[in-house]
Amino acid sequence: MTPPIAVFGINSDGLNLAVKLLILLLVFVYLALVYYTYTDARRRIADPIVIGCATAASLFPFVGTIIYMIVRPPEYLDDVRERELEMQAAEARLHQLDYFLCPHCDYQVEKDFLRCPSCTRKLKDPCGTCAKPLDPEWKLCPYCESAIPGVTPPPKRRRRRLPEETAVSES
Repeated sequence: MTPPIAVFGINSDGLNLAVKLLILLLVFVYLALVYYTYTDARRRIADPIVIGCATAASLFPFVGTIIYMIVRPPEYLDDVRERELEMQAAEARLHQLDYFLCPHCDYQVEKDFLRCPSCTRKLKDPCGTCAKPLDPEWKLCPYCESAIPGVTPPPKRRRRRLPEETAVSES
């Protein structure tokens, strides 16, 4: 009968079995760390090339995963998206509450301010007739119904009558 293969030259059967189980455990932990690094990188990183690099780095036993855990992004991609959605929702709520910010210095301004009180930049033009603030997209003043100089309203289109309609209306 041939003697069993000894690991590290250990001739004791019990000790040899313990060393083999320890090596099996280390291989299992190593493969689990590679899988953990891959799945964690997919949840934290959007770029597939960087995910592949992180997984390849984890192939260096134990050290690669430790380095990945040091340099990985602190947030999950889902958390980043959720935070951005919350910020967009908060901005939408602020717009509904008539809370306006100066586009240049982010100072809080009122809806009818012509200039920012902080940076003194021009926010809106006044109406030539009633001096109320006008939105740059308006074609006429909604307060006094006067035309805004420099803005030409689109020409009105008339509906053309068809020959059948004229014949019906004449009889």
